[in-house]
Amino acid sequence: MTAVTTVLGKLGRSAGTGRKPAEAGRAGAAAGPKARAVGRAGTAERAHNSTYLVLLVVVGVLCTAGLVMVLSASAVASLRAYGTPWSFFERQVLYLVLGVGAFFVALRASMARWQRLARPLAVLSALALMAVLVAGRSAGGASRWLGRGPVQFQPSELAKLALVLFAADVLARREGRRDWTYRSLPVILTTLVFVALIMKQPDMGTAVVISCIAAAVLFTAGMPVRAMSSLGAVGGALALVLAMTARYRAARLTSFINPFAHANSTGYQSAQGLIALGAGHWTGAGLGQSLASWGYLPNQYTDFIFAVIGQEAGFMGSLVVVGLFVALALVGTRVALSAGTTFESLVAAGVTAWLSAQAVINIGAVADVLPVTGVPLPFVSYGGTSLVIVLFATGLLANIARHAPGRSGAATAARA
Repeated sequence: MTAVTTVLGKLGRSAGTGRKPAEAGRAGAAAGPKARAVGRAGTAERAHNSTYLVLLVVVGVLCTAGLVMVLSASAVASLRAYGTPWSFFERQVLYLVLGVGAFFVALRASMARWQRLARPLAVLSALALMAVLVAGRSAGGASRWLGRGPVQFQPSELAKLALVLFAADVLARREGRRDWTYRSLPVILTTLVFVALIMKQPDMGTAVVISCIAAAVLFTAGMPVRAMSSLGAVGGALALVLAMTARYRAARLTSFINPFAHANSTGYQSAQGLIALGAGHWTGAGLGQSLASWGYLPNQYTDFIFAVIGQEAGFMGSLVVVGLFVALALVGTRVALSAGTTFESLVAAGVTAWLSAQAVINIGAVADVLPVTGVPLPFVSYGGTSLVIVLFATGLLANIARHAPGRSGAATAARA
């Protein structure tokens, strides 16, 4: 706006000092493209500002909703286990504070710094996943955590972040060099190592999310559709074989098809989730009024928290949560398209695919349109490692949106 005012002021002074009409016309013609450039840059800056602000609002609303629902869904279980309804909620508040700190760390540092850390982080994640198999803590039939007592860490969550940064770094560095086998091979091999280690825990849900991240980054980098289709076919066939060769996975697939036929065994959780969703009707029973929170529904404040949302907030509340994740996916896609470098674009695509895929898998499992795989709902489910690392990844997304080329375009045009 300052540049436009300056241009208009000069035109006014030229007319007031008695310039010839031809000179004034030439001045106006010269000023026209400059004013239009400033206008376009200003429009781009406003668009990037709005993208950044929408991202902050969506994430803020999801985190706030998560705190409220964790308190509502965990109060009874907390009272039974610790004698107070606040225990899980207080921990989640602490995790959120740590996550917000991680968000701002990712937001403030340059993306070049995170790119330099991509390879060491991938190596560290692989070592941590190996350590889980040797000294990990087991729960629910899976060994996924390192540490003891209140200090525990889930390396598979770090592996998602590491894969995003590593894949983006490799594909950005090798952009335009040789063929796609050369460019994509490190990404594919790293993905296979991560998936193999995670499946040994076992954790098929996280393995699927890892695969979705790799596919999204490769697709965004421009990998040919035929190659992507071949990888997808091989990955799908391998997933089916793994699902059918393990007895408990095969039982989950069977119960997923008709959970009420197995409501007293493998289909119990899915059946209770559907009952909770249906009991909410349009507007829900109200906060704290969910029967699922009284122990009828396993994992009601972690993997199946969306069922509690459905029972307490109803169809309308569930629709709002789904709409927030759709908005997050659209904003992330916009950030990826407007990023200033190939690395930033690929990171934005990977983070967006990660959050979107995880939300789809979680909500789909609760609604019984996908098998139960045990992944948390981003920003909403109870859990420390997941929330902190997801907020760090979102900080990277906000960093890219905040420093997109359009944000500096207006200043550059004004100085021109």
